[in-house]
Amino acid sequence: MMAQAARTDIQWRSFGGGPKVVLLHGGMQTSANFTRLARSLAAGFTVYVPDRRGRGRSGPAAPGHGLRAEIDDLATVLDETGARNVFGLSSGAVIALRAAMELPIERLALYEPPLKHGDHDPVAWLPRFEKELARGRRAAAFATVTKGTGELRYVPRAALIPMAGLLMWAGEAGPGEGVSLGELVPTMRLDAAVVEEAAGPLSTYATVASDTLLLGGERSPAYLKGVLNGLEPVLPRVRRVTLGGVGHLAADDSGKPELVAAQLRTFFR
Repeated sequence: MMAQAARTDIQWRSFGGGPKVVLLHGGMQTSANFTRLARSLAAGFTVYVPDRRGRGRSGPAAPGHGLRAEIDDLATVLDETGARNVFGLSSGAVIALRAAMELPIERLALYEPPLKHGDHDPVAWLPRFEKELARGRRAAAFATVTKGTGELRYVPRAALIPMAGLLMWAGEAGPGEGVSLGELVPTMRLDAAVVEEAAGPLSTYATVASDTLLLGGERSPAYLKGVLNGLEPVLPRVRRVTLGGVGHLAADDSGKPELVAAQLRTFFR
């Protein structure tokens, strides 16, 4: 399906039938990353999985793209589909949380939004990333992101760079089906803009009226657990679940999306 949002086509895939749910992907992902999650939910829900602007089949991001544009795009999807339930992963969770302050989201499920909290800066990797992109070193930029976000913190950088380089050279799909890793790496600056613009005290989210489910992984980086610790006492209508044996990308096709789906089925029902 397709809708117009600020002169950019926002496209999404749909699955199943029943109560309506939108799944919002994170950085270096497209809608294809949630294929297994969407299919796990499709028996009981109509699932809409948009490609965020600048990724997959949606239109390009305009100069100055940031949080406002992402919220407007989500508003377009909600308006077109009538969905009122939203799940967001990582930067997608940041967008969903901010959107819940102004959009008619009834139930909100968030998997580890990388908000600025305490002394940790979740986008400290950005200056090095931009320098590497400017030099055409996308494999190095990939390593900088994955090490900086903690997603592959146990893999040596020296191993990440050649691995990413081989995938790009071979033209193989990266985290999103049909989209190369080389195409997705530069889009992380869009995610960084979202996180930077959402910076502020977590007490801001005390106005969120949605029923909220906070999800996290037992193996996720400590700073993401810290964000959930900070949000839990702030959100008025919240419950929290920690999934054992998984990390930040549990909802991704490469993780264990069935664990996430089990929680979402109960929550969105």
